[in-house]
Amino acid sequence: MILRLWAIRISIVLILSIVNRITMAQHLDRPRQLIGYTEGRNDLPGGQFVNWVTNRACVVRADGTERRELAGELTRKQHAWTQFAGWSPDGATAIIGSFWESPENAAWERQHKTFRMTQGWLADACVLNLDSGAIVNLTETGRVSIYNTGLFYLPDGSGFGFTPLIDGISKPFVMDLDGRNKRDVSGQGNGFAYGYSASPNGRHISYHENYQVYVSDADGANKLCIESGKAFNFAPQWSPDGQWLLFLSGEHYNCHPHIARFDGTELRKLADRGGYRGVVERLKFPDFHSESSDTPTWSRDGKWIYYTARVGESVELMRVSRSGEIEQLSRSAPRTRHYHPAVSPDGNWLLFGSDRSGSMQLYVSGAEGQDARPVTSVPQGHCAMHGHWQPTSARKNN
Repeated sequence: MILRLWAIRISIVLILSIVNRITMAQHLDRPRQLIGYTEGRNDLPGGQFVNWVTNRACVVRADGTERRELAGELTRKQHAWTQFAGWSPDGATAIIGSFWESPENAAWERQHKTFRMTQGWLADACVLNLDSGAIVNLTETGRVSIYNTGLFYLPDGSGFGFTPLIDGISKPFVMDLDGRNKRDVSGQGNGFAYGYSASPNGRHISYHENYQVYVSDADGANKLCIESGKAFNFAPQWSPDGQWLLFLSGEHYNCHPHIARFDGTELRKLADRGGYRGVVERLKFPDFHSESSDTPTWSRDGKWIYYTARVGESVELMRVSRSGEIEQLSRSAPRTRHYHPAVSPDGNWLLFGSDRSGSMQLYVSGAEGQDARPVTSVPQGHCAMHGHWQPTSARKNN
C-alpha cells in the first residue's frame, strides 16, 4: 500500500513537472521585443482635456515585463502630455508626440464641441534614442505650425514625413533628418489631408484629403484620386509589397475595409464591419469627438487584413484574405470591445486592445487570436491604447 502511494505521488510530481516545463516553454516562446503604447486616465469627469493631460508614452516588453515611461521631461510643463507614435526602422529610436494645450482653449473647445487648433495648442513630433535617452524635437526647427503630428521615417532614409496644420488645414510635409528644409508635398491641394504615408520603395505617397484617397509621386506631383464613389474614405495603408492600398470606404461611421491597386484599379470591398461605427470610446464620461479611430491593418506578408467588426453585442477581432475569406479570431462575452489590432514584425503574433477584463488593456495572442495574454496592467480608471511593435531587424530583442 505504501509503495503504491509513493508511486502515485511520483507520478503526480512527474506530471506537474511536465506541465510546468510546457508552461515555461510557452512563456519563453512569447515575443520579447518592446511594445510602445500610450496610457492614461479615462475616468475623470470634466471632458477629454483633463484625461489627456495624464497621457504618457510608455514601453513594455511583449511578454508583459519591464514597463517604463518614456520622455518624462516632456511632461514637466503644466498641461503637457505625451503619446507613443511609432519607431525608427531599426527599432533604436521611438517617436514621441509632445502635446500642450491651454485650459482656456480646452474650455472653449468643449463649449463649442469642436477643436480649435489655430491657438492655445503646441503639438510637436520628437524622436527619443532608447540607449542614450536623448530627445530631439524635429518640428520646432524651422517651425511651420503649432500643431504637428504623424511623423514617420521616409523609406529611403533621407528624412521624415509629417502632418502640420497650416492655417488650420492639415497638409502632408517632408523634412530632412535634422528637421530642416520642411516642404509641402500636397500637390497644391487645399483640402484637409490626413493618414499620410509613403510606399515601401519611397516613390509614392498616399493620404486622404477631404475624405478622398490620393496617391502621388513622393514630391507631390502626378496626384491621383482613388475613385471609390463613396463620400467617406479614410486612412490608406500601403501593402508590404507596395502594390495595394488598404483603406476604409463608405459613409462616416459606416465604412468598411476596401483595397485597390495604387493606380486606382481593382477596387473592391473585402469585408463588412457589421454595424460597428469604427471608433472606440476610451472615456467613461464621453466628450465631443473623444473616440479613437479603429482602422484595419495588413499582415506582414500581405496575405491578410486584420480588422474589428461587430458580432452580436461585441466588437470582435477579425481577419480577411485579399480574396475575401473571413475568419473570426475572438469570441467574447457580450459588450466586450476589441480595438487597434497590430501584427508583429515576424507575422507570428497579434497585438490588440480589449476591455475583456473590465479595463482597457493591451494583449498579445498568436496570429490567429489563440492564447491571448495581457501585456499591460494599467489600474482601474486608466486605459492602454495604440500599441506599436518594435522593429526587430537590428535590435534583436535588446
